[in-house]
Amino acid sequence: MVILKTSRELQKMREAGRISANALKLAGTAVEPGVSTLEIDTLVRKYIEEQGAKPSFLGYGGFKGSACISINEEVVHGIPSKKRILKSGDIVSVDVGAFIGGFHGDNAWTFACGDISEESQRLLDATRESLFEGIKQAVAGNRIGDIGNAVQRYVEARNYSVVRDYVGHGVGAKLHEDPSVPNFGTPGRGVRLLPGMTIAIEPMINMGTHRVKVLSDGWTAVTADGKPSAHFEHSVAITSDGPVILTIPD
Repeated sequence: MVILKTSRELQKMREAGRISANALKLAGTAVEPGVSTLEIDTLVRKYIEEQGAKPSFLGYGGFKGSACISINEEVVHGIPSKKRILKSGDIVSVDVGAFIGGFHGDNAWTFACGDISEESQRLLDATRESLFEGIKQAVAGNRIGDIGNAVQRYVEARNYSVVRDYVGHGVGAKLHEDPSVPNFGTPGRGVRLLPGMTIAIEPMINMGTHRVKVLSDGWTAVTADGKPSAHFEHSVAITSDGPVILTIPD
């Protein structure tokens, strides 16, 4: 069931989104060669808790981290570890959520660690831009398929592939709510977008095949061919005045 938020609830979601976005921005400043993913996770948790919020992912389904940190061919749900040390040339996807005032914020970004290849930079640029192409379609009266199709067309025109096994989602009092928000689809199909809906749009785009597999840890999803993947996400409110990004840092 899709839950529409009141203006007061949207204000609370803006605060959750602000904290989530600040935590993500902080994580990005820590992405440097020689840093462990656990160090980044510790920074994220400390910041969120200092704001009086709770990390949305910590303990979610048994997840051990406050952030999902996925490197290179890892698509999503990478588990922070003191053994995972970043090196120059890595691309590092960080997914962060914060819960405060009864609502969640959820956002992700893929950061360059040191100097990355032109090929990797093009993947990051295309994935980031596809997120904003999707957000442009998050307009009252449109349908979920309009968002997914905008993402899909943008990246496939650049010879990248869209992950099918993981999709965006509604977000609010629960981290994952209806509706599902795929990054592929047919215009004019799917759930109609209404003012008060809040969704997380999150393209996960691969350099090679769209196929993924989950590692033995039960969490980390990687590309089936070992090629890099990028992930960008914003929480967005559907309003009568157009889409409003909720995950905006200070």
